[in-house]
Amino acid sequence: MTAIHPTAIVDPAAKIGNNVSIGPYSVIGPEVTLDDGVTLLSHVVVIGRTSVGANTRIFPYASIGHQPQDQKYKGERSSLEIGCNNVIREYVTMNPGTEGGGMVTRVGNNCLFMVGAHVAHDCRVADHVILVNNATLAGHVAIEEWAIIGGLSAVHQFVRIGKHAMVGGMTGVSNDVIPYGSVIGNRARLSGLNIIGLKRRNFSREDIHNLRKAYRLIFAEEGTMTERLQDVAELFSDNEPVMDIVNFIKSDSSRSICQPKMEDAA
Repeated sequence: MTAIHPTAIVDPAAKIGNNVSIGPYSVIGPEVTLDDGVTLLSHVVVIGRTSVGANTRIFPYASIGHQPQDQKYKGERSSLEIGCNNVIREYVTMNPGTEGGGMVTRVGNNCLFMVGAHVAHDCRVADHVILVNNATLAGHVAIEEWAIIGGLSAVHQFVRIGKHAMVGGMTGVSNDVIPYGSVIGNRARLSGLNIIGLKRRNFSREDIHNLRKAYRLIFAEEGTMTERLQDVAELFSDNEPVMDIVNFIKSDSSRSICQPKMEDAA
């Protein structure tokens, strides 16, 4: 049974599913869709062309769907799509897309956005992603599944973060981060693989060993990156995690790849 607190303001045109709970002083705009089981605890604002997937929980003072912080935005009818089973904590902000980025910001399923996290216009956030307190994504950022963005970190526009990657706290990320990689620093450098995350997600010892071997080969000093990637692709053509890294690096991007210091690649 849907429960709407008497102090909440819900536009009659909003689409509200079954078993939705809208807490005190929340505001829901006319083009909002809240799927079954969504919970807004209190003082939550959801506005714009925003859809929130089933069983997502949004905590007080989150601001979801207000216009992008982009001076090129001219009021185009862009949207924000949030998946299922997400937890969106206090003071989180998420903005819809823009004409320059495909008109939509997308958030996957089973993600956790801790206090003060920000998802800017035209971002693509995959499933099981975690943004720790005050982590911020600039516009057009793509985060693949199971990545973790550490507290007080900032990801530059158009950067890609690969699957199962770890961005350390207080890190500024201006280049792409390979899948399974771990980066840290005032301007992020690749510090190795996200071994702890791989173990937590039950990657086999063999997979981790192969990823380590491939990592050393890719970021060795000998030869060009193109030559090293070709060698790794031939050696590990049947190894999905390694090929995730190879294909990620080969993919078109407006950003370079985060590199390790030489002693970190050894």
